[in-house]
Amino acid sequence: MELKRVVVTGLGAITPIGNDVDTTWNNALNGVSGAAPITHFDASKFKTQFACEVKGFNAADHFDRKKLRQLDLYAQYALVAAEQAVKDADLENENINKNRVGVIIAAGIGGLHTFEEEAGYYAMHEDMGPKYNPFFIPKMIADIASGHVSMQYGYHGPNYGVVSACASSTNALIDAFNLIRLGKADAIVTGGAEAAVYPAGVGGFNSMHALSTRNDSPETASRPFSKSRDGFVIGEGSAVLVLEELEHAKARGAKIYAEVVGGGMSADAYHLTATHPEGLGAKLVMQNALEDAGMKPEDIDYINVHGTSTPVGDLSEVKAIKEVFGDHAYKVNISSTKSMTGHLLGATGALEALFCVKAVQNDIVPPTINHDPEDQDEEIDYNLNFTFDKAQKRTVNTALSNTFGFGGHNATVILKKYVD
Repeated sequence: MELKRVVVTGLGAITPIGNDVDTTWNNALNGVSGAAPITHFDASKFKTQFACEVKGFNAADHFDRKKLRQLDLYAQYALVAAEQAVKDADLENENINKNRVGVIIAAGIGGLHTFEEEAGYYAMHEDMGPKYNPFFIPKMIADIASGHVSMQYGYHGPNYGVVSACASSTNALIDAFNLIRLGKADAIVTGGAEAAVYPAGVGGFNSMHALSTRNDSPETASRPFSKSRDGFVIGEGSAVLVLEELEHAKARGAKIYAEVVGGGMSADAYHLTATHPEGLGAKLVMQNALEDAGMKPEDIDYINVHGTSTPVGDLSEVKAIKEVFGDHAYKVNISSTKSMTGHLLGATGALEALFCVKAVQNDIVPPTINHDPEDQDEEIDYNLNFTFDKAQKRTVNTALSNTFGFGGHNATVILKKYVD
């Protein structure tokens, strides 16, 4: 069977550094940090009191009161990002066969705030017996964003959510890619959304010592590849891409941002939360993605790393890159955009794939910010080009994006310039 080619025809984003794609991208190029003191709740008694929150988002600008009763914040973000992507791709066109359009929106956690609110309410009213909001379950479940998007636009194609922790939305992209190239759909609205900056989210990650506690300087807390890195900065938001079969896109005159050419998956099979210290799973997933794309390591120009700013995670990924790419590892640009956006958990893969699309489109690599040349980790090879501090212009024909999740889930996607 001849596999079909798959391209990106629409983009949408609501992130800690911008509530649309252009603002997010421009702020990434300019090294803007999205970290600031938490506003969603009183975090004064928490070990970590800052996060990368979405800013200036007013749900009433997008949804009426009746609709809002059905939507956890993560689903609100998904719907807004999907609206941008669908509009960008002109996928509401009356000539679109909606039976052939699918939706796959991922979440690593889902409606955590809704769950926390409802559990708290019951605890406060035990004497009255169970008293739950009828929307509790459909607001909380991690697949519901896909359902809302499909209902919004009447898309009847493949529809589900993906959950693989912080690899979730990369897995969603890979699923969409595979379904389209197998001929199961003409287009799929895909990506991820997350909104876990609430007591349970921050407190839970704090208890694992996973988050940075640099409360005196939130904007510099995410510092991938620096010796003083002390954990990730939790973020929130959504990124959505429209993937489409090439001939279908050409027939309707859609603009094409880039081509999706490969996806890889693997498991560390090692630890509940930690990455394999030698980068075993990271090595396998990059090799699998390259094989799927029919590419060699030398074909990659830019790697958007998982790069969470954790002591073990950053080091293991660097080891894997050096092993997979050999001498070419010193010729590619590497950057961690999490240094600016924070870690969007289940949405992070889609956002970083979007950054790869923009890098390919514009021949520029966004930076890794917050690195002090005096803050060197003796275990990291700084002859690699981590794109510290400033965006770098270079030809980016092909970009690779890594994501790794709790449970040892690894997913990698490769995007390249579209050539007819």
